[in-house]
Amino acid sequence: MKKILVWLSWWVDSAVSAYLLKKSWYAVTAWFMINYLDESNPNCPTKIDIEVAREVARYLDIPFFTFDYIKEYEQKVLNYMYEWYQKWITPNPDIMCNSEVKFKLFLEEALELWFDGVATGHYAQIEDISWIKYLKKWVDKEKDQTYFLAWLSQFQLSKTIFPIWNLKKEEVRTIAKKSWLPNAKRKDSQWICFVWKVDMSKFLEKKIKPKVGDIIDTSWKVLGKHKWVFYYTIWQRKWLDIWGLPEPVFVVKKDIENNILIVWTKKDMELYSDNLIIKNINFLSKKLDFPCKLKAKIRYRQSDQDCIVYDIWWWKYKVEFAQKQRAIASGQICALYDENDYLVASWVIE
Repeated sequence: MKKILVWLSWWVDSAVSAYLLKKSWYAVTAWFMINYLDESNPNCPTKIDIEVAREVARYLDIPFFTFDYIKEYEQKVLNYMYEWYQKWITPNPDIMCNSEVKFKLFLEEALELWFDGVATGHYAQIEDISWIKYLKKWVDKEKDQTYFLAWLSQFQLSKTIFPIWNLKKEEVRTIAKKSWLPNAKRKDSQWICFVWKVDMSKFLEKKIKPKVGDIIDTSWKVLGKHKWVFYYTIWQRKWLDIWGLPEPVFVVKKDIENNILIVWTKKDMELYSDNLIIKNINFLSKKLDFPCKLKAKIRYRQSDQDCIVYDIWWWKYKVEFAQKQRAIASGQICALYDENDYLVASWVIE
């Protein structure tokens, strides 16, 4: 029996993953990662989540442990968020959490404890072709999470199992209900990795002090006030607090020096570009011959975009799109896929 350490959150996907592994005769141990506790919030959900995960482990009759990674998470994920926001760069905490915490610290600890590997409830597939691990889109492409796994390495993939790789979301829910898992009806989370329900502006205020400035449109008309340009990202719509306009407005540009936020509608051409630059590309499964035709994503759940990737100079690559792209943001990840839905390369947008 292979010994597998399952990352067990309160989400139904990880619970079904543990259930399926035990059903397939793996020696399963459950593990809950404590990454963030808001001591000032009496309703911080982490403690509730721990009890839900513990209840699932008890129901499945598998060992359950908690790992305290609060310090490491702050250093590798939260500080990265604060630093990048201050540099006018849009961070991606979920990708950083996966590459630096869940599939690094967690995996290292699992191997030190003599587990054969780890398992999570991610929506992705791993295929082994000629001794090379390929990360492939999930069967339900609307919820595919390979974008968030773009920085994983061959070694990390070789020690990882995604038990729900061949199931659609409704099938995962059905299995949870039929097997009477305690969290079968719990809703999915759409919040920052392991931080849960958080007001981003209040979250950033802990390290970046507010400074009021103007919100203007592209004709320099003042529409309102903002707290601090660092709190906003390109294409953001929430927390602008601008009322009475005929259609929604979005962040187009940020003038850091003058603390001015520039917004307008999605029709405004300031939002669009037909190329981007990435540096130090991560080749996940194979080297590419440049120039090459691929499919790209510059944000989660974006549809595949036809592009040509050029090797321009000294570890820099240009991605040229067939159609102009909306709101390309520095700091986000550009994930590149081939015609078979394999994630072949990725890195940070400069």
